[in-house]
Amino acid sequence: MLKSQSYRYLWLVAGLACSLTAAEPVNLTVAKEAVLHYVESGDYERDLTAVSEQANQWIEQRVAQKGAEEKLGLVLDIDETSLLNLGHMREMDFGYVPALWDAWVAEGTAPAIKPVRRVFETARRLDVTVFFITGRKESDLPGTEKNLAAAGFGDYHVLLCKPANYPGPTAQFKASERHRLEKAGWTIIANIGDQQSDLDGGAAEKTFKLPNPFYRIQ
Repeated sequence: MLKSQSYRYLWLVAGLACSLTAAEPVNLTVAKEAVLHYVESGDYERDLTAVSEQANQWIEQRVAQKGAEEKLGLVLDIDETSLLNLGHMREMDFGYVPALWDAWVAEGTAPAIKPVRRVFETARRLDVTVFFITGRKESDLPGTEKNLAAAGFGDYHVLLCKPANYPGPTAQFKASERHRLEKAGWTIIANIGDQQSDLDGGAAEKTFKLPNPFYRIQ
């Protein structure tokens, strides 16, 4: 083998070895620090506000175009859309223990996400009916109702929690509930959530995706 060919062969072998070695992911401690910086720097609040302002503008525009017989509705998710669970997540170091999560929900003390509450207030001021559709369990209903009222979201039409025996994923439950509302005569002019799975499945004129750096639900 010629010297130049030998070098080429060695480079090919080295390249193959590198391709077989997985890149190290971002260190978990570093990732958590990045999330907290995003929150504490004010960037999270600014991004929440930007999306919420778009939703506000759309609701005002759409109400101005309302047909005489239309019943307009707004669909809101709860966790990291209307209520912020960051206090609990920080206590858990961003882990998840079902029993402790249930206790947190039962307390009903999560604060409102204020930019979204302003969207809620705009909708109600303009006589748009608000529906909460959440992946929270039906057993979470008392704590959730208490929390929504305390956080300034009390004037809603109905709160729909995922039944314990629901056979499919949360995204399917939420989409089916929106379609059910449409069949009942409601025009859902906006659907707001922090997960893409909150928005998939149609049955809304416009969707608004809020940032969520904390977790992902598929």
